[in-house]
Order: sequence, then structure tokens, then C-alpha cells
Amino acid sequence: MKILMLAAECVPFAKTGGLADVVGALPVALRALGHEAIVVMPKYGSLDVARYNIGSFFDQMCVWMGNTEEWCAVRTTTLNGIPIYFIESDKYFARPGLYHDENFNDYGDNPRRFAFLTRAGLQLAHDMGFAPDIVHVHDWHTALAAAYLKIWHWNDPVLGKAASVLTIHNIGYQGKYGKEHYDYIGLQWSNFTPDKLEDHGAINFLKGGIQYADLVTTVSPTYADETRTPEYAHGLAPYLNDKGANYIGILNGVDYTQWNPATDKFIPAQYSAEDLSGKAVCKRELQKRFLLNVDPAIPIVGVVSRFAEQKGLDLLAGAIESIVNNMQVQFVILGAGDKGLESFYGGLPARYPGRIGSYIGYDNTLAHWIEAGSDFFIMPSRYEPCGLNQIYSLKYGTLPIVRNTGGLADTVEQYNEATGDGTGFKFWEPSAHAVYYTVGWAVSTYYDRQHHIAKMVQKAMAQNFSWENSAKAYVAAYRQAIANRE
Repeated sequence: MKILMLAAECVPFAKTGGLADVVGALPVALRALGHEAIVVMPKYGSLDVARYNIGSFFDQMCVWMGNTEEWCAVRTTTLNGIPIYFIESDKYFARPGLYHDENFNDYGDNPRRFAFLTRAGLQLAHDMGFAPDIVHVHDWHTALAAAYLKIWHWNDPVLGKAASVLTIHNIGYQGKYGKEHYDYIGLQWSNFTPDKLEDHGAINFLKGGIQYADLVTTVSPTYADETRTPEYAHGLAPYLNDKGANYIGILNGVDYTQWNPATDKFIPAQYSAEDLSGKAVCKRELQKRFLLNVDPAIPIVGVVSRFAEQKGLDLLAGAIESIVNNMQVQFVILGAGDKGLESFYGGLPARYPGRIGSYIGYDNTLAHWIEAGSDFFIMPSRYEPCGLNQIYSLKYGTLPIVRNTGGLADTVEQYNEATGDGTGFKFWEPSAHAVYYTVGWAVSTYYDRQHHIAKMVQKAMAQNFSWENSAKAYVAAYRQAIANRE
């Protein structure tokens, strides 16, 4: 099959979350299975052209938006055998941020920016003669491709036979914007209806994509079930339920070439399930790096996260001081986002010296250090479509402490205190109380049932969430989409 992948992010070129990891890794896994995939994304102002050897492809390309003629250039490079094409428009993408400015205010022209990206990606495929069997789009940014294919390209000699697959990475972000942008988007006012693109008088990109896509996926089976309910779907449950068997959950894979303690070049010492001595070295160096008391007997709980309501870091904030006051445990925290939480977590090391360390911001090397050097890794998410850090943690023998939601529920096996089976510790209630007692459960197991911890570490490190398995599931989904399209 030939697959055209349209997305706003792709590692290593631009990333704010798991979407970028998927778009960077899935095409490589598809290629290994014998399929041909290309990726189209924006050329953001932050992109390092020299570093990634990005060259010219089209100096000029015309893209029609409504009644407006837009012009852009196209640049290209190859990454892991996958052609990557960048839509170059200074008008829309030569900015510091991907979606918002330095104050986290969304760019007011985001609906135009990403509608343009989507149409430009389809236009590029047309102009270069790449006839895809599948157009795979991701989140609201490129969801309108499903509508463009049905409304404008149904008889296109290049794109006319393409089936569309929309993957929802986080249903909380839907691309809802004022209808004053609708003429520019160019999808005909007859389609601005409640069952298609209209949402209480506004445009909803994701809703329109769900309606027009031949198949919709999301990034874990449990999240697919959750988003069929009003509690999790942010208003879109009826439309997802209408898709029936054409809405499915496929668990994200992870890139074990980047996240494997046996080969990790970032961590102080490499290790494996057969020889864990390097993990002890990583723990000691992590304690030193974050100015914690250096003691191998004290468990470390790691955090690498965006500080956002979704991630439940406010729940941890409500429990962490009671935890360190009542338990022999240390915390290492890496993250940024909500300014109130940044201030709170940034101030903890001064109040609890030797017991809590924090770094406000993001540092990839430190993220690897925390995965390798911690004993536990906490993710108290209110919802988590898939999650990757808990999967990294399993491979590093760092037992996850998670809320039983979305991909966390699908990837972490609950500890059985009677047998020592399991790969982590799960709780259900989204509360500081639940966080406190689940951390307490993990810490008491660490001190009182170390043989269970050792058994869980071995089982955790043996888990395999490689992209090969996920890519096979996507191929099956593509075939289902093609059958639906036909």
C-alpha cells in the first residue's frame, strides 16, 4: 500500500506530545512491512534546515483555499528511509511556536494555518503523482483531509481512490473556531450542518473529520471505549458511536531504539534484566544530579510530564508533601506547563532538601536519567489516550504508579499482593487521596516485599510494545478503510 501521512508534528522535527512520536515511528514500521509511506508536515520557523539536510522540492506550489489562491514552497529530506515533505509558508509557519505564542495564547489564524496545511498536503500528492491508497491524518489539525477527499477529490485521477483514516490522539483538542473562517476553508456551506462540520454555530475540525473519514482510530483500546461515553468524549460521543465498528483503538508502539536501558547512550550506565547493576549506578547518579540524599535503600518516584490538568499533576501536588512527611521516599520531577504548578514544584526542593528534586522545563537527557534511575514512575492522569512514559518505564524496570484510564489501563498490569504478579500499581479515583495511598502501597511493597518488586521488575522489562505489532494493526485498519471506501 501507499500511505500519505499528514500531521502537524513529527519527531525529530517538531514535537509537543505523543502525536509526533507516532508520526515519526509508524511510517518506518510500515516500511519494514513492505508498504510505502510519506509524511507531510509544516516547515516551522524553529526547524533546523542544515541539521536535517533539508533541500528544495518545489519552489512554488499553488493551493486553492475557498476563493483564495495561496502559494507556498515545498522542502524535503529523508529520515530512516521515509521521505518527509515540509510545507513552507512564512505567512503561516515562520513563527516561534507550533500552535501558540510564548504566553500560550493560540494563534488566531490556526484554523486557516492547518486547513492550508491539509489542502497543501493533498495538492502536493496530486502534483508529484503520488497516488495513495490511504490518506492517514492525525488529530484536528489535518482532520479536514477526509472531507476534502470526499467533497473535492472524489474524481481526482491521483487522489480519487484514496481512503481516509483519522487517528485521534487526544479528543480534548478538537479545533473549534468561528464560522468566519469557513469560506477560506472552502468546504461548501451545504456541509456546515450539525451532523458534519457545524458545532453550536462554530466549525469543529475533528467532528468533520470523524464524519467524513472512512475509518477512525484512537491510540488505545480503553480510550476508544472511554470516548464512546459523554464523560470522556467532550461532546463527540454520539458521532463516534455512529461509526460503530469503524471506530477502533490501536495501542501506540514505542521506539525501543531510543528507549532501551541496554543501549541507551544518555544514561550513566547501561543495564538489562539479566544484569541490573547499571540501574543502581543510574539511581546513585540521579540522586547526585538532583541533590537528593544518596542512599540506595530509599525508593525514588520519578515524574516526567506536562503540568496540565489532564496529567493529574495537581492531584500529586495535593499529596506529595504528606507523602514525603510520612514515608521514606524521594521524588524527582521534570516538567513544565501550568505556571502555578511550575511555581509549586519548582519550590519543593528548597522546602524538602535531599528528598525532592525538580527541573522546570524539558531536557531529554534528564528524562532518560529519570526513567533509568527511579524505582517508580507516577502518572496520575485524569485521562490518558495512550501514554508513552509508562511503557518506557516498564522497559527500564521502573514500576509505574498510574490511574486506571486509557492506555495506562491497557499497558500496566495491577500488582497482586498475594502472588507478586503484575507490572505496576493502579488506582481508579482521580484524587489526591488515591495518589497518597497508592504511592504508600508501592513504597510499603518496596520495603516489605522486595522479592515481589524484583519479580515485577523482571516481568515489566519483558513486556514488548514495539511498533511492529501496532503497525500490523494499522495495516488491518487500512484494509478495512479501503473496503469501506469502495
